[in-house]
Amino acid sequence: MDQDRLGDQDQHTPTTTPPGSPDRTTAPQARILPRAHWISWTMLAVTFGAILITAIDRTILPTVLPAILKEFHLSATAGGWLVGLSYVGTLIGGVLVGAIGDAFGKGPRRAWIWLVTVALVVASAIATAVTRTLGLLQVLRVTMGIGTGSMEPVNVAMIGDWWQKEDRGFAVGAHHTGFPAGQFVGPVLMGAIIAATSWRGTFLFIPLLAIPIVIAQILLARRRNLVKVDRWITDHDLTPSADPDEVTGWQNPFARIRDAVRADRNVALAMIMNFLFLWTETAVTSFITLQLTRDLGITLAVAAVVSGASGLTGWIGQIVWGAISDHIGRKIPLLIVTIGDAIALALMIEIHSLTMAWILLLAWGLVRNAPYPVLYASVIDVVPEAASTGLGLMVGVGLGASGIVAAPIAGWIVDHYGFTWHYLALVVVCLISLIPIFLLNDPVRAERRRQRLAG
Repeated sequence: MDQDRLGDQDQHTPTTTPPGSPDRTTAPQARILPRAHWISWTMLAVTFGAILITAIDRTILPTVLPAILKEFHLSATAGGWLVGLSYVGTLIGGVLVGAIGDAFGKGPRRAWIWLVTVALVVASAIATAVTRTLGLLQVLRVTMGIGTGSMEPVNVAMIGDWWQKEDRGFAVGAHHTGFPAGQFVGPVLMGAIIAATSWRGTFLFIPLLAIPIVIAQILLARRRNLVKVDRWITDHDLTPSADPDEVTGWQNPFARIRDAVRADRNVALAMIMNFLFLWTETAVTSFITLQLTRDLGITLAVAAVVSGASGLTGWIGQIVWGAISDHIGRKIPLLIVTIGDAIALALMIEIHSLTMAWILLLAWGLVRNAPYPVLYASVIDVVPEAASTGLGLMVGVGLGASGIVAAPIAGWIVDHYGFTWHYLALVVVCLISLIPIFLLNDPVRAERRRQRLAG
């Protein structure tokens, strides 16, 4: 069978209505997994690996933070500021490099932008492994943050280019299961490296894992492959996300930022929601190994493994709610996940034993990563021509700004009031995110409503 036609059977019956038209009356058949071109599935697998290594790179500092605090004689508050410096870089990288990811064009060119971000991460990580001064360590937190902050929006926008619009929530959700996978695999790898060497070994070896992924993305992200994917998508009465004839040509990145912000209120609301969700996540991950080593008396290598427990269950919420949001809209899944996150954070006050740590962190994993694919899909819905820019604003402002303030504040609360008040404060932050969720536009529900009326 011709690979370009792979999966033709059991597809939607083509209609004379243009793909993506609001008047389309042909609804997709119910399936556990959507139909897509084999190149789309392959790109999903490769970019899953890219997000996995992004997640691992981001967990290095929080995982080894107790060892750094000990070596440099720092308090938890000072450690929070050190983590915050990483997010200063994330703010810069997410916004500027995210916009550059659109400025050079969609589709194939995003793979080359991702190469630049990985090179910056690898260079900063190796330099961190050999530095002996606190000042240089602080500078390298910023430069590595620029790299990790820009890796995510460019890669999420990339997977959006290679899948049909109708299954975007599923694609982004499946792609983003790389985060929970990395959040578990990373600490396990780090635990082994710490046991064999020291915390410096984690910075020296782990970022190198991104190199084969970069090569695979560049080889796959060819214009001719995007042409094949778009032909398959249109032949099946679906809507392409990227036009192969519009993937070239420089565009002003600052104009892309302006256009993304002005395009729809979902962009601004997504930045606010991302900021609040990531505030809670950053505050937990920055000090969970400190809590485990200090309160439970376990070694850093063991604490590193336990701290990644949420990654074992995190993929479930991402795929389930990402796919559900394609059918019932973006707003309802966000409301459900937010309430679940608040409950999980409140229960984490009860981490008083290794068994409870595993149970509660596994439960938190079900909701920890679930909001992000839904949020990302809601941004791509309204700014498809500036997807990397919009996502860069989400990651840069949301992750960067939240990390700058969340880790230092969390460290101060831990130092002065302990972990109970730490988690109660995070419950409040989580519940505040319900306000922007209620204000969110939901184009998926609007489109479904138009289809029902047309039927």
